[in-house]
Amino acid sequence: MPDMDMMGGGMMAAMGIWALVLIATVLAILVAAVLASIWLVRRLRHDRTMLRDGTDAADILQRRYAAGEIDDDEYQRRRSTLSRP
Repeated sequence: MPDMDMMGGGMMAAMGIWALVLIATVLAILVAAVLASIWLVRRLRHDRTMLRDGTDAADILQRRYAAGEIDDDEYQRRRSTLSRP
């Protein structure tokens, strides 16, 4: 009769390795999903034209242009930069 302990022990070790691989894969997928969600939320909430104090950058640009601090070319260049997605 074949030695059943020898065969059963090898199968159990192989099943243990596959269980660890499966757990690591599931954890990696979960971590990737969480990180992708965080990135997506930050990307959607980020408004490039809004400054930290709540002032709109386009308003500041318009005030600087009206006050004569910047010329027509500079105003147009900066306005086109602000309107890019």
